Amino acid sequence: MCDNKLRYYRKKQKLTLKELSEKTGISVGYLSHLENGSRTNPSMKTMYSISQAVKASIEEVFFK
Repeated sequence: MCDNKLRYYRKKQKLTLKELSEKTGISVGYLSHLENGSRTNPSMKTMYSISQAVKASIEEVFFK
């Protein structure tokens, strides 16, 4: 997986990690790890939930 742009898209939607967590059901800690790159290879379900919440495609957030 390439460097993700989760932080960029989250901030573009003016969401805090807590707000994104509430929208996706994914823990703040895991989202933080994804943003800083200490966790990689999220499941397709996780990538889909996040991409829907930040209004971008999975490819835009995780693979560009």
